[in-house]
Amino acid sequence: MPRYVDPQERVRDIVAASLQALSEGGLTELTLRKIAQRMGGSITLITHYFPNREALLTAVLEYVLDDADVVMAELSEVADPRERLRVALEWFLPDDEEARVQERARVALLTHQGAEPVIGEHLQRMEPAMRAVLAKGLQDVVPSHELDGTVDVVRVWVSGMALSVVEHPEIWTAERQSAALRRFIRMFSSSGAPVE
Repeated sequence: MPRYVDPQERVRDIVAASLQALSEGGLTELTLRKIAQRMGGSITLITHYFPNREALLTAVLEYVLDDADVVMAELSEVADPRERLRVALEWFLPDDEEARVQERARVALLTHQGAEPVIGEHLQRMEPAMRAVLAKGLQDVVPSHELDGTVDVVRVWVSGMALSVVEHPEIWTAERQSAALRRFIRMFSSSGAPVE
């Protein structure tokens, strides 16, 4: 009797393998055949769920947008404004291997945004989602008339941090990222007291 495979779990596995492929070799590694080989199966393992590369790429890109929706829901549950800001900013940090893989994959996709329309379309949707997470984290920390401008500054900070980690993971350990995050959040505290 064939072994039952949960379709949602299989899709998650395929997306994870695709992110890994993108992070290691860029868009040239994102083929149905190469992903199937990574997973130890035939191409039908992938085509059963994704009929073509565009569908696979769309699933990879939607995964990141879905993650933004999850963090927005989490932020809604955090009452303390400074804690909410910490949770929002922490979401952007590539402080473990899975997050670093996602960030390297994102950088690889950025370099190919003109190559495939679906990438450009995704990036147009992704930026507002990222800004929404930051706005939610900052909404009770800065005056409302300063929110948009502060989101700009914080967006640059998180992007710079993520890129620094991708470029130099040996320097930017999880501990160092957390320390930098604490220092950054202190800038939003009028008393200068650390926010833990």
